[in-house]
Amino acid sequence: MAVHELPYSPAPAMLVDLPDEAASERFGVGLAMLLQPGDLILLEGDLGSGKTTLARALLRAVAGDASLEVPSPTFTLVQAYDLPGLTIAHMDFYRIEDAGEVDELGLDDALAQGAVIVEWPQRASGALPEGGLHIALTEKGAGRIARLTSSDTGWRDRLHRLLAIDDLLGRSGWAGATRSRMPGDASSRRYERLHDGPGGAGALLMDMPARPDGPPVRNGKPYSRIANLAEDIRAVEAVSKGLHAHGLSAPDVLAIDHATGLALVEDFGRCSFNSLIRAGEDIREPVLAAVSLLADMAGRNWPATVSLANGESYTVPPYDRDALMIEAELCLDWYWPYLTGTTPSANAREDFVEAWDAVLPLAQSDHPIWVLRDFHVDNLFWLPQRDGIARVGLIDTQDCVMGHPAYDLASLLLDVRVKLPDDLVSQSLAAYRHQRAALDNTFDPAAFDRAYAVLGAQRATKILGIFARLARRDGKPVYLGYLPRTSEVLEYSLAHPVMAGVRHWFETHLPASVRTRGPR
Repeated sequence: MAVHELPYSPAPAMLVDLPDEAASERFGVGLAMLLQPGDLILLEGDLGSGKTTLARALLRAVAGDASLEVPSPTFTLVQAYDLPGLTIAHMDFYRIEDAGEVDELGLDDALAQGAVIVEWPQRASGALPEGGLHIALTEKGAGRIARLTSSDTGWRDRLHRLLAIDDLLGRSGWAGATRSRMPGDASSRRYERLHDGPGGAGALLMDMPARPDGPPVRNGKPYSRIANLAEDIRAVEAVSKGLHAHGLSAPDVLAIDHATGLALVEDFGRCSFNSLIRAGEDIREPVLAAVSLLADMAGRNWPATVSLANGESYTVPPYDRDALMIEAELCLDWYWPYLTGTTPSANAREDFVEAWDAVLPLAQSDHPIWVLRDFHVDNLFWLPQRDGIARVGLIDTQDCVMGHPAYDLASLLLDVRVKLPDDLVSQSLAAYRHQRAALDNTFDPAAFDRAYAVLGAQRATKILGIFARLARRDGKPVYLGYLPRTSEVLEYSLAHPVMAGVRHWFETHLPASVRTRGPR
């Protein structure tokens, strides 16, 4: 798509050349990938200018169904679509005679429930909310010109993203691929599944813009810097490269653009460990393979710096005391207020930090390794066609840090969303200890168990805060459903004798009985 930026005005505009119907459809698909609840798209143009063509491509892309019937709503005025992850109302104001009729069509309710596409919006001038994306289509030869304007700067950012994605797909040979939306998760990253790329291949588009700095929370640094979270997509390339060097199955990076934070990566398919569990499959072999992988990783030397293809280098940060502590404090900042309706006192916070400071040194390793940090059943894929530890596909590894090997084992076996069978957990722990001892005669099982308890408790503590934050700040209440299991994991880890001080703090301030009862 050729793009022309128009000079700044109160509603900045872009002109996009759509030379043929395929380009119009591709533009509609691009819009569909970025569409969010509450979005309003206004399509203006003469009869035959391609408004319905654009709307149809968008709706079919959201539906993931190229055969979806999308009739023009000229006579029905409103056509509603309850699509995966998003409800969309397609409206046509051509037959409206008075702007007051817009209220009768339920525009506000439709925007509250999902997104809205309006054809002939000029018929209701003055009755439409601000902030929508206005697309004016005019014919140009066999194609069209789309003039895009919006008073919402967020739309302008998204349009630049849409065009950057189109450019990457074109440069890497994926312009003709079928694109489908993928469900979002707890992160700010966005993914699309691509089909029928070069040679009929499939891939994932990863949309990971550079993380903006949040407000300073300690020593002038934002939370993400203290917790050592990945700042940009370079981490994806670096960690994948390092894992490949040790024969592990991280997604191949097929194309990457550091400047925009976009990448095309290998698609492992839909056979995640969690999908196997939901399907009632026996998960024992995959879990034990993942445990063996972690034991293998613990015995290897992992670099602190990785060279990138563009000549830059990426440093894997440490999982140090500050990172572990600020994560745990999410419990005070978000879970405590969610549960009690109050904020912790200065004394309670001070005692919390003191209790954790007494045990966190037990979770520091003399031989730090790469800790993938989100090593759980949703991020592990079963690839039985591969050999050995390569049978476990690893995704969501960009927040990798240098730390203690017990963390990822606790992440897997003490999953806060899915409870693995107790006998499988016991078997996995025994298998891990056996493999570690066979590979390293200095392995200390008791010291490892202490670190496992500390890090299991730390992870559960921070996740209580994360899930409360996702619900309260980010409008994702589904995560509240995982709080009982997270509390159960915390109790399990606190039972180890080394956790007596932290256990006493929870029993005093946030006991299991209060956590089970839920918020006041």
